[in-house]
Amino acid sequence: MEKNYYKILEIDKNASPEIIKKAYTTLAKKYHPDLQDESVKHIYEEKLKLINEAYEVLSNEEKRKQYDLELARKEPNTENLLNENVNNISNEYQEELLRQQQLEYQRQVQQTKEKAYYDAYIQDLKNRGYKIRYKKTFSDYVKNFIALTCTIFILFLLWQLPFVKKFFISMYNENPVLKAIVDLFHNFFISLFNNIN
Repeated sequence: MEKNYYKILEIDKNASPEIIKKAYTTLAKKYHPDLQDESVKHIYEEKLKLINEAYEVLSNEEKRKQYDLELARKEPNTENLLNENVNNISNEYQEELLRQQQLEYQRQVQQTKEKAYYDAYIQDLKNRGYKIRYKKTFSDYVKNFIALTCTIFILFLLWQLPFVKKFFISMYNENPVLKAIVDLFHNFFISLFNNIN
């Protein structure tokens, strides 16, 4: 026998069935694989298997008696091996977390370097007198379209107000330059629509 179920459940050898059950539920929640990071889930699956196995034996009176007899005959060295296995699982988890943190840190450093180089390059171009033009993305066009639509809608709503409509009509009638410009655009669009039809 190479497993000490009492140590796995973190209880005393004289623990009552109630304490065994309580220890099992606490550890099952603590080490449940679904509550762990995806990268170390397999480690916790193994840990949970050991916890379930220990509870199955220690919660059954007959199996527990048999286990206690075998445990009494067990050599002390195998208990140390179990402790080493549990420590190895903890060490593997800590090493995996450390490795992930290092990778994340390296990724952030790389992104910061790339951004700094890019910003310095753009600044250098500006210092040399170049004008920087950024290529518009699809989202830029969508934002512009939404802004234009909102502006037209707001102007349409304002045009529906009688005092606003009256103000623009009086301005059109009283200003000959504005009247000429509006008439020019009006005639242009009418002729354009007539040519299309």
